[in-house]
Amino acid sequence: MSSLSRELVFLILQFLDEEKFKETVHKLEQESGFYFNMKHFEDQVLAGEWDEVERYLSGFTKVEDNRYSMKIFFEIRKQKYLEALDRNDRAKAVDILVKDLKVFASFNEELFKEITQLLTLENFRQNEQLSKYGDTKSARNIMLIELKKLIEANPLFRDKLTFPPFKASRLRTLINQSLNWQHQLCKNPRSNPDIKTLFTDHSCAPTNGTRPGPPTNGPLVGPIPKTGPFPPMVAHSPFQTVVSPPSSAIGGWISSANPSLPHVALGQGPAGLVQPPNASTAAFLKHPRTPTSAPGMEYQTVDSEQLSKKIRAGQSDEVSFPGAIHPGNMYSQDDLPRSVVRTLNQGSSVMSLDFHPQHQAFLLVGTNVGDISIWEVGSRERIAHKAFKVLNVPACSLPLQASLMKDATISVNRCLWSPDGSIIGVSFSKHIVQTYAFSPNGDLRNLLEIDAHVGSVNDIAFAHPNKSLSIITCGDDKMIKVWDATTGQRQYVFEGHEASVYSVCPHYKESIQFIFSTAIDGKIKAWLYDCMGSRVDYDAPGNGCTTMAYSSDGSRLFSCGTCKDGESHLVEWNETEGTIKRHYLGFRKRCQGVVQFDTTRNRFLAAGEEFSIKFWDMDNTSLLTAIDAEGGLPASPRLRFNKEGSLLAITTNDNGIKILANGDGQRLLRMLETRACEGSRGLSPQINAKPPIANALCVAPSVCSPPMTSTLERADRIPPAVSVSNLAIVDGRTVDVKPRIADDSDKIKSWKLADIVDPVHLKSLSLPDSTSKSKVVRLLYTNTGMALLALSSNAIHKLWKWQRSERNPSGKSTASVAPQLWQPPNGSPMTNETNENNPEESSACFALSKNDSYVMSASGGKVSLFNMMTFKVMTTFMAPPPAATFLAFHPQDNNIIAIGMEDSSIQIYNVRIDEVKIKLKGHQKKITGLAFSQSLNVLVSSGADAQICMWSIDGWDKKKARFIQIPPGRSGPLVGDTKVQFHNDQQHLLVVHETQLSIFDSKLDCLRSWSPRDTLPALISSAVYSCDGLLVYAGFCDGAIGVFESESLRLRCRIAPSSYIFPSAPSAGSIYPNVVAAHPLEANQIAVGMSDGTIHVVEPSDVEQKWGGSVQVQENGAIPSISSNPSLSNQASDAPSR
Repeated sequence: MSSLSRELVFLILQFLDEEKFKETVHKLEQESGFYFNMKHFEDQVLAGEWDEVERYLSGFTKVEDNRYSMKIFFEIRKQKYLEALDRNDRAKAVDILVKDLKVFASFNEELFKEITQLLTLENFRQNEQLSKYGDTKSARNIMLIELKKLIEANPLFRDKLTFPPFKASRLRTLINQSLNWQHQLCKNPRSNPDIKTLFTDHSCAPTNGTRPGPPTNGPLVGPIPKTGPFPPMVAHSPFQTVVSPPSSAIGGWISSANPSLPHVALGQGPAGLVQPPNASTAAFLKHPRTPTSAPGMEYQTVDSEQLSKKIRAGQSDEVSFPGAIHPGNMYSQDDLPRSVVRTLNQGSSVMSLDFHPQHQAFLLVGTNVGDISIWEVGSRERIAHKAFKVLNVPACSLPLQASLMKDATISVNRCLWSPDGSIIGVSFSKHIVQTYAFSPNGDLRNLLEIDAHVGSVNDIAFAHPNKSLSIITCGDDKMIKVWDATTGQRQYVFEGHEASVYSVCPHYKESIQFIFSTAIDGKIKAWLYDCMGSRVDYDAPGNGCTTMAYSSDGSRLFSCGTCKDGESHLVEWNETEGTIKRHYLGFRKRCQGVVQFDTTRNRFLAAGEEFSIKFWDMDNTSLLTAIDAEGGLPASPRLRFNKEGSLLAITTNDNGIKILANGDGQRLLRMLETRACEGSRGLSPQINAKPPIANALCVAPSVCSPPMTSTLERADRIPPAVSVSNLAIVDGRTVDVKPRIADDSDKIKSWKLADIVDPVHLKSLSLPDSTSKSKVVRLLYTNTGMALLALSSNAIHKLWKWQRSERNPSGKSTASVAPQLWQPPNGSPMTNETNENNPEESSACFALSKNDSYVMSASGGKVSLFNMMTFKVMTTFMAPPPAATFLAFHPQDNNIIAIGMEDSSIQIYNVRIDEVKIKLKGHQKKITGLAFSQSLNVLVSSGADAQICMWSIDGWDKKKARFIQIPPGRSGPLVGDTKVQFHNDQQHLLVVHETQLSIFDSKLDCLRSWSPRDTLPALISSAVYSCDGLLVYAGFCDGAIGVFESESLRLRCRIAPSSYIFPSAPSAGSIYPNVVAAHPLEANQIAVGMSDGTIHVVEPSDVEQKWGGSVQVQENGAIPSISSNPSLSNQASDAPSR
């Protein structure tokens, strides 16, 4: 069909829509295949008109056209099948299976078998992959999100999703213009012609008398209706008014009437249903993740982009066991930072970027004029800036002096942070390397200036070849050099390249330290720190400028480079054999400039090319997706992830930087922005000058080590080192963070700490439980915050779930609505194997998987893995003796578990291969606590011996050990369990013993401690950080609960047992909270598991909303709604005297 005929169809579509011929409009859309009306498609999907949905789709694609189309039809038919099962219409479900889904069996027989097996289940939600399937409405909404992604990615729909922009009633206008033209050509034109038909050309009949003058150029078919633009039916692309071309441009309007509108291509996108025989099929039964904006949607699935991951042989994010169906990898495109959240104006061309390794929002920038800047991207503030300056010109070599005399311009080639973030290294385009000492308040102090190479210093890196920090450089003089980072003394020189050395990549495997180097001729060499020459000689693909980088865990090596003819190559290397393991696809044939790349999360690769950022999954060579970041990027933008992969910095054409973020990154920036706002709200000088936890926490001279020096200069600019995706671990479970939103209640001029003694001053709920009760020994919220899991001393697990209702539409945990005690269909609870002698005396422990699908648990017997949906035991391992006493999942691999044992050892166990990798020994008594810090790359253990040990995750060697100190006023050795938990910043450690609460830093130095006294004199039974890290909740053996500020351990609020324990309960005086659990999303909600087996959910009252923080003193000195206890004001933590 010609372009004019195609445009005529669009004109007819507009006319039909304006005349309200709705069914005819959609029929013409389908039959012509020119325009896919997404709004109509959405309406039909949400209404469940499946036949009409497929009929409409058939005008644009068929099942077998491509993998996108296949997935579209599969999702629709699968949803139709699940709805039939949900209605218990088995006959209809069988009919759909045979007639609609059978076609997919030829592509994936295992998938078809698994779908068929759903017929055998009483409720298909018993399938673990469908356990979170909600109601029909929410299921359709979630599927629709998936379908829209697939349609937008499908090349058959390209240029069919946007209606051409032209004015309303365009067909009527053209007819009027034609009739006007015809009337002007009449031999006898009348002033008021009577047009009765469009079937023949218009001609005025001759009249007797004088000939009238020409008519006005008015409409002949009647007034053009004042309708809106064509698509009210096109919700996605509002109709744009365009200026009509001049009448003389007859040819011009033909070519420009249907302009091509941009449409983002998603690369090769997801793999289809065709899978290798060993590919997992379970993930095809999943549904898309619940969008945050749609609280009614609660079940999960694999996004379309995730389908490509089904052909991986890499490790799953979940624990895997032979013979079991396992969930797929939990990474999705939502984990990629793709939303532009900040734009920074650097002012000159950016040459290098690097995020701080601990302060996730500090960005180091180097430019083409030699200056460096540090940005705090949360507040968009440039907190430090250094213009280039040669510090000691007379000490420079003569070639450098001559070069500077000839041309004083100089550029930064590379700038980066040292591993601990305390030093900045900068290499320049002429001879020089400079280093600076950095403090978080923004101060930069000159350290070293090294005349390192003749010509340009092309790259710089930090390493620890001799346990002391060294600087590695390379340059145009074909050399690699190693320098002492403290003295600037040269330690090693490596020669052997025949061209300028372009980049260096230091690394280590076990105890072997080495350096990879690449030259501009494409040669890759490896060097040991022994001056014995190159040990490895590879050729980079394309023999061009190449950079190398390891994955975050150091297990995989990648390189990316561009050769002279512009061809780029991104590959993964097999280090052992020196061969290329994977060659990633998606680059154009001719790239402009050298393509830059980076890795993140041990899962994704990103490269800047073709005015966009392209992403790959490490285990799939096909392009995952590409984004243009709202435009304005150079041909080959530079880019850098922060350590957690939640933020991505990219360069722009206008000497700026765009910051992209995923959900975690956006929460991180909101949190930093909120705290920055709080710091500028006119607080008192003491509050405003208060540094974050690392500097503010002081030391009790009688309890801990010597005091730290704190820096108070420009403290308002110091954002806390907040980590959002690497979160604190409680009983082996990661918890999410809800950003703290500041409000006016934080501005307290005069206040007293609250002593809550009456039930009316808080909200408390005792969870319903008709079963027999035993002391609660472990308690935690699920990661969604919608359920509570408890383990009792009798080895039985109990799970309470909050349901959606009119009183609780979100289904989240609350003290206002009672949850349901969840029971499996067979009525058998999850029960651990126990110690045959006395299960009540056994140490119980459990850990929950990241997606709440599994719980790993032990109560003195074997460690058991339970399916949280069916309550069935999937496997058991680690038979005693010794018995397991604490469990924690490795933060990067859920197949690796740290297991604390009764014999004081720690076993690092690989579940996948059923093997103990290593046993760690350093304690004298049983292990009572384990906590991982991904930021510090360590495991911290605590034991009943009152000792804390820090272990390196890399080699599992013991780095440090400390005994907690006996508090003043107490005598004798410390006995009882010691628990540990990392703060959200992954740097500070909460240590809990019955005699004290303590905060330790990353060097295991005690910063601050609090011990029971005054109104909280009883022993501490349990303590935990709030989800936002601002509070510490502690339970006491007299039934009280203390709420402390995490920074200072100052008591903020005391919750008396009379306010939440039913007073008439038998032995109420001896009941106390044995374990405290913090909600993963609501910072002011806790759950306490009691010594009598009851569980209470406790929240502030609707009036107060926060614990103690909003208790303002009235003019008469009274505290509204809450009793005040003056003695509480003395409950500060131990600190050195000033």
